[in-house]
Amino acid sequence: MSKTVADVMSSDPILVRPETPLKEAIQIIAEKRISGLPVIDDAGKLLGIISETDLMWQETGVTPPAYIMILDSVIYLQNPGAYERDLHKALGQTVGEVMSKNPLTISPDKPLREAAKLIQDHKVHRLPVLDSVGKVIGILTRGDIIRSMAAE
Repeated sequence: MSKTVADVMSSDPILVRPETPLKEAIQIIAEKRISGLPVIDDAGKLLGIISETDLMWQETGVTPPAYIMILDSVIYLQNPGAYERDLHKALGQTVGEVMSKNPLTISPDKPLREAAKLIQDHKVHRLPVLDSVGKVIGILTRGDIIRSMAAE
């Protein structure tokens, strides 16, 4: 019988809220040696993910988009909206300001093979596992899948 997400996922993941100070989330990620945390609302529903990738903006900063001036008009050579989003992440002070919204998720009854394909195809490091009402009940990481493979 093939394994399901529920067989391999980490149950009871560490969760944070949007108002959690960024420094606190950074401490948790560093101390627990994990690469990301699900962000939930008061009802336990998933709002987003705060990951190492999101936090890198804090350290690297943001470069303004290239532009040219023609007849007193500014023409951006890159999307200025992306710059504003990245700047917001670089200056954010709470998890909610920096997190990635609408993360990819999976349900616990799905086959592990399907989860692995999602992770690989979308180049993500983790999938929050949601129950039938959208509450976070676990998290499935690349590491969880590799450890499952090693145990076989």
